[in-house]
Amino acid sequence: MAPKMVSESVETAQALAGDPKHAVRATRSAGRQMRSRLLDGASRLFKERGLSGTSISDIAAAADAFPSQITYYFRTKEALFVEAACRDMLYVARAAEQAALSAHTPRDYTRALVESVTSTDSVAFFAEALTLTRRRQDLAPLVERTIERLHGEGLRAYSNQIERHGWTTLRDPDATSRRFWAVAIGVMVEGYAMGRSAEELSAEMLRVLGEQATTTSTGDGGRLRLVGNPTSASDSPEGETSS
Repeated sequence: MAPKMVSESVETAQALAGDPKHAVRATRSAGRQMRSRLLDGASRLFKERGLSGTSISDIAAAADAFPSQITYYFRTKEALFVEAACRDMLYVARAAEQAALSAHTPRDYTRALVESVTSTDSVAFFAEALTLTRRRQDLAPLVERTIERLHGEGLRAYSNQIERHGWTTLRDPDATSRRFWAVAIGVMVEGYAMGRSAEELSAEMLRVLGEQATTTSTGDGGRLRLVGNPTSASDSPEGETSS
């Protein structure tokens, strides 16, 4: 047995011999660590080789685990594929939001988001998971939850920037949030199929997205305002998002 797995087994055994509550926490912690290792290894291999080119044994070896642990935690290779792709997508969204925090104009904010998203192949990986769920509807709920988190967290992040800088949004907040990721997935899938570079993907995304907001003062202390609908938007706690 590999040293890392021996260590985990010893820690779990010691926990089981002590306080029952501590034993439960230790077991859960070990389980989370194992799941994380399996997802890390699977993500790398799936992006390199694809679903059909990656075996359960390959993933187990990459994660220093047993093949039976993959079926225990994820049931099937397809379920692991979808969960790894969803996790990667959320990581990309978080990294994009962090990269855009220092932007001072709407255009710079959108550019930072786009360049962060197009610099990785995780969006294309997620698109493959979307395609897979067409044949495996049992895996669709995880994808649906991931998409809703993308929209919700992107909306929150951009709303904060709107309030902070006093920008004026140009489109409906929720629609813009959903539009950003729809454009990202579409541009990335098409771009990979046509062999486009990250720079070309970024330029195409920026072209399709266009302007997201303006720096025009709202005149109400920087609160969020939608162009053409100031009354209803100023009462809303949420803002437009380009992520």
